[in-house]
Amino acid sequence: MSLLRKFAKRLGASEDGSTMIEFAIIGPIFFMFIFGIFDIGYAAYNHAILEGAVQNAGRSSGLQSGPTAQSIVDATVAARIHDVNKVAVVTFSRKNYENFDVVGMPEDFVDANGNAKYDTSECFTDVNGNNKWDADSGAAGLGGADDVVVYTVTEKFDSMFPLWSLLNMQNKNNYFQKSRQLTATTILRNQPFGSQAARPTKSVCP
Repeated sequence: MSLLRKFAKRLGASEDGSTMIEFAIIGPIFFMFIFGIFDIGYAAYNHAILEGAVQNAGRSSGLQSGPTAQSIVDATVAARIHDVNKVAVVTFSRKNYENFDVVGMPEDFVDANGNAKYDTSECFTDVNGNNKWDADSGAAGLGGADDVVVYTVTEKFDSMFPLWSLLNMQNKNNYFQKSRQLTATTILRNQPFGSQAARPTKSVCP
């Protein structure tokens, strides 16, 4: 029994292998922290590239018109993004307005019941020609001379590191999700290469 007690005492006092146990506890937390930093940094870098590309494209787009020019501008933005992230899916949208004051504004309507919101039975002024009331009165496309254009580029890509999977967060609305979506927008005014076209409007009563 004395030998057994001596062995148990020596075993209890031994620190051999303690480093491995400590690493097993701290290691996963440390690596998740590192992955998180790299993932956030990668997303921030992508967003900076996207913003810069969109701002440059906005200046170029304001000096040109027509579908061909739009395609060239879009291709330039996509190429800049793909220099950094080759697998990113890039989409583009443009909305045009008569002036800066109406950017993002809803179409006018007759508030018959005074509830300060549009109801489907109320008459409205159709500004963009789609025969329905819109919370944003912008018309799709580049517009014409002297029109104000909101140019938006969206970039989608998967996270660089699998932290979202390790933490089982892929289905939650948080920063560490599997798919990232970044958006950049710029507002510009087309050059007055001609007279600004009048926007046909009509009153619609459902």
